[in-house]
Amino acid sequence: MTSPRIPPYGTPDAPLLTVRGEAELEVDPEIARIGITVTARGKDRRTTLDDLTRRNATVIELVKSYGDAVENLSTGALSITPELGHRGRGERVRTHHGTVHLTAELTDFTTLGELTTRLADLDLTRIDGPWWELRPSSPVHRQARRQAVREAVQRAKEYAAALDTTVAALLELADTATPGGHPRAGFDRRAVRFSMAAAETESAAPEPLDLEPQRIQIRAEVSAQFTMNPPRL
Repeated sequence: MTSPRIPPYGTPDAPLLTVRGEAELEVDPEIARIGITVTARGKDRRTTLDDLTRRNATVIELVKSYGDAVENLSTGALSITPELGHRGRGERVRTHHGTVHLTAELTDFTTLGELTTRLADLDLTRIDGPWWELRPSSPVHRQARRQAVREAVQRAKEYAAALDTTVAALLELADTATPGGHPRAGFDRRAVRFSMAAAETESAAPEPLDLEPQRIQIRAEVSAQFTMNPPRL
């Protein structure tokens, strides 16, 4: 014998109860992401391209030298742009400007300060970041969702108990949270940007920066609809 179908709306025999469940966790980040911009500029197009290629190779070699501490290294946009002179007519090129953008993701934060400092000590190299993140597959996301669901069920039971009745069945469960996490409030969220020309620094290696990880807030939110056994009012 099959049970009667519960309608997706409230009735006197099956009152509808809609609740929300929320969870917010504060955890340490798993990944630090930095942006690296390599630049070259010169009057000759081929020389500019050669300088850009050499500097890009130096950056890649330095990042890869940190082995397993670097989880991912990828190249983004590449551009070689001729800049025309401000005066005169025609297409007279005054200089060429080349850039390469790279992104590195590190899991070992103890080497992060050293790597960023060494990168910034290279010729015409700019560093942006770090940005602190969790992996999309992090178990923290699952933990937050489970807590949100448990809170929704508990809240529904409490409302039903206030009417001297009990929850009968679940009709709908919807994920209503905004995906992703963000740094904990109270910290400066602006990225650190710096660049140094090697010719302007002393020959000795610079002291590594002390970069403290920002804790991440992960939020989960669900909306749930239940039916209740009819209360006696």
